[in-house]
Amino acid sequence: MDLRSELLKSIWYAFTALDVEKSGKVSKSQLKVLSHNLYTVLGIPHDPAALEEHFRDDDDGPVSSQGYMPYLNKYILDKVVEGTFIKENVDELCWTLTAKKNYRPEGKSILPGKDAFRLWCLFIFLSEDRYPLVIIPDEVEYLLKKLCMAMSVELNLVELEDFISQDSVQQNGFTVWAFLEMMNSGKLTRGIVKETISMAIEEVYREIVGDVLKEGYLWKKGQLRRNWTERWFTLKPSTLIYFTSEDRKDRKGNIQLDGNCCVEVLPDRDGKRCMFCLKTLTKTYELSASDTKQRQEWTTAIQTAIRLHVEGKNSLHKDLKLKRREQREQREKRREAKEQELQRLRALQEERERKMAELELLKEAQRQAQALLEQDELRRRQQHEQLQQALEIQLKEAEEARASMQAEMALKEAEAERQRTRIRELEAMQQRLEEALQQEIKARQDEEAFRYAQARLLAEEEEKMKALMSLREEQEEYIQRAQQEKQELKKEMESKSRSLDEAQKQLEEVRANRYRVDQDVVAAQRKLRQASTNVKHWNVQMNRLMHPIGPGEKRSSGGGSFSSFRIPSQKDPGLRGLLKQKSDDQDEESKENMESRGGCDSDKRLSTNGDMDIP
Repeated sequence: MDLRSELLKSIWYAFTALDVEKSGKVSKSQLKVLSHNLYTVLGIPHDPAALEEHFRDDDDGPVSSQGYMPYLNKYILDKVVEGTFIKENVDELCWTLTAKKNYRPEGKSILPGKDAFRLWCLFIFLSEDRYPLVIIPDEVEYLLKKLCMAMSVELNLVELEDFISQDSVQQNGFTVWAFLEMMNSGKLTRGIVKETISMAIEEVYREIVGDVLKEGYLWKKGQLRRNWTERWFTLKPSTLIYFTSEDRKDRKGNIQLDGNCCVEVLPDRDGKRCMFCLKTLTKTYELSASDTKQRQEWTTAIQTAIRLHVEGKNSLHKDLKLKRREQREQREKRREAKEQELQRLRALQEERERKMAELELLKEAQRQAQALLEQDELRRRQQHEQLQQALEIQLKEAEEARASMQAEMALKEAEAERQRTRIRELEAMQQRLEEALQQEIKARQDEEAFRYAQARLLAEEEEKMKALMSLREEQEEYIQRAQQEKQELKKEMESKSRSLDEAQKQLEEVRANRYRVDQDVVAAQRKLRQASTNVKHWNVQMNRLMHPIGPGEKRSSGGGSFSSFRIPSQKDPGLRGLLKQKSDDQDEESKENMESRGGCDSDKRLSTNGDMDIP
């Protein structure tokens, strides 16, 4: 049984405990909680979106065990790495879920919760590899014997047989709850204190589930100081671990076991007796047991651990369980073979008895047949004598009848000749009648052929008429559809004609507007050129007026009109501001005219800012 199978057995109990309605399905919210806890105890990185992704097509309904198994295998069990988690934590999680629902001991319980949990783990280990999980009576007896051996008491086989004799146990085997109920009843452990039972359960649990082959105190000789120290040793299939004491809290070291290790018995020395040594490739460990029996048990157990490691087996009790199962299967096969042999022998005996009875019946029938044959022979002789007498009488009567028959034969011969002549005439008449009948049959056949041809022609004519009528109906439908399409086309053409007229009118209006806008643009350009000319003229005048008249200079002849004009200084912005304001007004007016009429392109606009600059 591999690690995956062991984990599946525990998880099956947890899944079944969540199935409150016993419908075989569990809600997805509960499965999320179970999966989260499994991620934690198995040391796997959490993947909360995996469950939603796996069941995205079944958001509302619960999930069956068959539906949960692919998710469990893919996202949880396939990622499990042996040695990265503690299996006892997984078992405790599943036990907590299933015990709340199923484990309700009545009255004063003998087993505390920890012992019930260990018995549950032992049950899972020894149960059969099929669901629902059960354990057969042989494995229960094996487990109880181990517990009684740990308590140094005898197993109460009478109580066990009474419990096994129940119908439900005989048909299906023990369930874990029936097993715990039997242990809680106290019938098998009557007179034993609870502490002894708990210690025995822990010992058997560590031996079977924890793969502990042997535990106990041994004296160990140090490697450096060479002094003897008492240590608590725990032997497993691959390692021998030693602690300071039996509480196993202070671990002092471990010895790895492999095929290169061996155990040897040593003679007594250094005040120590019952000595033996464990040799590895690198070190030799000297150990001392309390007595010869303990030394023998330890050496045998260590050799067993080495053998298991060499054979690639990591658990002694798994191997023993497989061997017990094989032995049961062999016993079952032998029992079935014996039953088949007994059935064959019984069948042969019944066949022999049946044949003997048939033989007796045949002998009796033969005797009866012999008596009947003798009676038939006597009756046949009597009948033969009577028949012979009757034949003689009949022979005489036949001779007399022969003479009369000859006379009658002559008469009959003449009558027969007349009959033969009549028959020949009737045969000739029959031949003529047959010829006439053949002619009539031929005429009827010709008439039937003509009628068949006429019916075929009528059927063809009817089919052609039907085809013609269907063609005429199709033609009428086509004509009506063509007329409808013609009317629709006519309406569409009329609507398009109206749309065309409206578009033509709109085009003419656009063209008229465009012509007006062009005229406005031309007028605006003309005004703009005039304004530009005026601005240039005023600029020239301003430049001329800006030159000051020196003392003794004459004014120009044309300057009479400006005799009263005051020359502005550079600090007087009156005239410059007046001219620039006028130029800006003209530019603004020109821009408004162009924008209101559609305007021209930006590259055709004139700017007069450069012309208005006054030095």
